[in-house]
Amino acid sequence: MSTPTLSRAPEVREEPRLLVEERRDLRSVRSTDVLAVIGAAISATCLTALLFDLGPYSGTIGFLATAYALFLVLYGTLVSLDEGPLVVKDRLVAALAHTAALVVLSALVGILVYIGWQGHSALMHRNFFTQDMTTTPPLSPLTSGGIGHAIVGTAEQISIALVLTVPLGISAAVYITQTRTKLSMFLRTLTEAMTALPSIVAGLFVYAAYILAFGLRFSGHAAALALSVEMLPIIIRTAVVVLRLVPSTLLEAAYALGAPQWQAVRYVVLPTARSGLATAVILGMARGIGETSPVLITAGFTTAYNWDPLQEPQVSLPLFVFKMAHSPDPNMVARAFGAAAVLLALVLVLFVIARLLGGRGPGHQSVRQRRRAATRSVRDDRRITTLLTLRAEGHTPTDGDAGLSVVFEKH
Repeated sequence: MSTPTLSRAPEVREEPRLLVEERRDLRSVRSTDVLAVIGAAISATCLTALLFDLGPYSGTIGFLATAYALFLVLYGTLVSLDEGPLVVKDRLVAALAHTAALVVLSALVGILVYIGWQGHSALMHRNFFTQDMTTTPPLSPLTSGGIGHAIVGTAEQISIALVLTVPLGISAAVYITQTRTKLSMFLRTLTEAMTALPSIVAGLFVYAAYILAFGLRFSGHAAALALSVEMLPIIIRTAVVVLRLVPSTLLEAAYALGAPQWQAVRYVVLPTARSGLATAVILGMARGIGETSPVLITAGFTTAYNWDPLQEPQVSLPLFVFKMAHSPDPNMVARAFGAAAVLLALVLVLFVIARLLGGRGPGHQSVRQRRRAATRSVRDDRRITTLLTLRAEGHTPTDGDAGLSVVFEKH
């Protein structure tokens, strides 16, 4: 008899378990993060104060630089007590990014507050916005004179410049992005070269090629032409970047449906990039509305209202600020700061208007557009119902959609 042999059970090998790190929501802020920032900031400030008291160190800039360097070291140390090295790097980079944003924001707020504080004495008087400087001799109080004529000049010059640059700039950007010809490549190179053009060169070009060549005088129209030379390359270059962001699949779908190129650009490219094109116009306007050098040698200076940009001369807000800031009279300097504050407010208002007009993204319609779409949908449903009824009765319209509309009106 053979003895039975016991078979050995197969060994089961356990698969190594991977340690999956728990995913965190980066948008949330934990209490430990806040405490680490506060603790590192307080400790860095105290250590820096101790170093400056005991050592031969002095100066505000040196104090801030030393305190910030110690803050980064202490903050990284505190984070490393609870997190890994990858999280420590992330926190340090985030601290640097937030610091850069805070510095830029502080500089911007500081400029706005300083200009507003220096010009608040002039902004408090109503005549500052309505009167001109015709009857305001030097050493006059702030209750006399104003910047009404400069506001009119700036509004007219920027309006003329926008009328000239917006169609040309967007058309050139569309031509650069939608064609692959030698002319488009030359236009792209020319735009990049004009972007770095000094503003004084634009003013000299208009002065030589327009004023001297045709025997004209200083005027707001000439200043608008000089501002157009400055604004045009900014609008073209920004619009080119925006139009290149439009997905190519949208254009391919439009071409597949049989749309020609102009319809694809009109109904697909431009509506999709509407918000970005509005931003391009804003950037160009910001470049032109604060320029002083081109206006200085093309518009001239006057103390009276001039409602006609073709007549000589016409002052603008930047030119008014430039002239009044060089005056030894404190009231004139206050008027200059007040005009600068009005200029900043004007740019802010124009920015808000542009964002309201072009801030909707692709697929977002206004109330008027939604109403038109709803009306069109109801009309199409009725026409389809009419078509089905005619077919059921044995009638076949032969003239297409137009004939169907006539039959629908008769019904």
